[in-house]
Amino acid sequence: MDHLDRRTLLSAGLAAAALAPLPAFAAAKGGSPVARTTAGQVRGATDQGVAVFKGVRYGADTGPRRFMAPTAPTPWKEIADATAYGHAAPQRSDQPSQSEDCLFLNVWTPGLRDGAKRPVMVWIHGGAYSNGSGAHPTNDGALLAKRGDVVVVSLNHRLNAFGYLYLERIGGAAFADSGSAGQLDLILALQWVRDNIAELGGDPGNVMVFGQSGGGAKIATLMATPAARGLFHKAATMSGQQVTAQGPLNATTRSHALLDALKLKPDQLDQLRTIPTAQIVAALTATDPVIGAGGLYMGPVVDRTLPRHPFYPDAAPLSSDIPMIIGNTKGETRGLIGGGDPKTFDLTWEQVPPLLARNLRLDIAPEAVLAEYRRLYPAYSPSDVFFAATTAGRSWRGAVIELEERAKGAKAPTWGYQLDFGAQADGGKWGASHGYDIPLVFGTFAGEGSRYADTAETRAASAHMSDAFIAFARTGNPNAKGHPEWRPYGMEKRETMVFDAVSHLESDPRGAERRLFAAAPFAQQGGEISVAPQR
Repeated sequence: MDHLDRRTLLSAGLAAAALAPLPAFAAAKGGSPVARTTAGQVRGATDQGVAVFKGVRYGADTGPRRFMAPTAPTPWKEIADATAYGHAAPQRSDQPSQSEDCLFLNVWTPGLRDGAKRPVMVWIHGGAYSNGSGAHPTNDGALLAKRGDVVVVSLNHRLNAFGYLYLERIGGAAFADSGSAGQLDLILALQWVRDNIAELGGDPGNVMVFGQSGGGAKIATLMATPAARGLFHKAATMSGQQVTAQGPLNATTRSHALLDALKLKPDQLDQLRTIPTAQIVAALTATDPVIGAGGLYMGPVVDRTLPRHPFYPDAAPLSSDIPMIIGNTKGETRGLIGGGDPKTFDLTWEQVPPLLARNLRLDIAPEAVLAEYRRLYPAYSPSDVFFAATTAGRSWRGAVIELEERAKGAKAPTWGYQLDFGAQADGGKWGASHGYDIPLVFGTFAGEGSRYADTAETRAASAHMSDAFIAFARTGNPNAKGHPEWRPYGMEKRETMVFDAVSHLESDPRGAERRLFAAAPFAQQGGEISVAPQR
């Protein structure tokens, strides 16, 4: 698809007029804001007092370069419309408007060309490495940009097989970037920020990346990626860890599984470059040959772009000087598991051990886990135990490892948090579930896609989280005026900010749970210790 096909372009007369010196946004007198990028001008809109540019192209159509590194866009001459989100990457979800032509980003800014040098907050969406986009209503950046006088950026990039299918061991050097194409998209987007954000009121020397779930994992991966060095200066991960990446052998085994599902032989990779997008997406439902369940896992691979695991055997020294926030929610799996299996909210004690065995992703006796949780929390129901244990052993465990490795050797401090404030919808059954920190940080808790009620307690929890992230973006320290002191995480006290209606700093929250699971070796999905048979 040509890079202007999806746009509604303005008339030639308007385009010519826009070549004159552009006024600052504040002086635009009600006109739609226009910004110059290195590839051409874009016309956005205004929302709640900030300028908004949606669907700004930062890379060329990736369809003709499937499995290859991205390239910069072809410059355009007329003013491109930037009032609608760009295509999401192809994926197994209900995301509208999917296309391999998906390298678009969105910007919310309080000012244009005013020399204000605002902190820049670049949001990387979740959905593992397989689904999602930067267009979800809970991560609309208008309120955050206005509250903090910051520039907010969100983006789309290649996902699943299009972004992370490792083919180098099958097809050789021509596919050397296939396993990291999605990460290279993120790097290209950050280069766009470096080269264009001053025009949009931001400081290219003060860029924070933050993301939830898969977005946090992508950031952890960038922390070990040499090509990303210097493109961001602070990092915050929210329920998203990447302790280990895939090794080349497991990644190749998964690639063979996809080829099998497509009925292609290893010597038919050229056909894989041109096969219809929908066929590749459909083939992702094949059973993963490494974990033996679910669809095919696609994620980062140790290759020439990512030369080592992000947090194994230690935190990558490459990013040791970058301040970091690492956080999780107390009830992660209420949404991650309960959202797809409502029966888990009404378990009996007899049902818990086999469910733990399937869902913990740790080689630990589930009966022992159940007994310890019943001892620690005698008032918990069977479902409470199930969700607490799977959260601690499966979701929280990677965050603890990353916090520990940063505390042991990083030059810059790391701050840990735990979200305890639960959503009020459905009688509070979801608690502080996976992703529920997003609307609190963005201030979108009263809007579409949020299960929070607009109460004084929600506003208090959101104010603290928003202000902490804004302060961190501005200074590299999340302590914000009017909120409890937040001290860096250390191995002795394990200081953790517990965000709630009334937030507080706590030493080693859920320490007994942490110690229980520390006895079992940790294996992150995608970066398993065992290696699948090779062909």
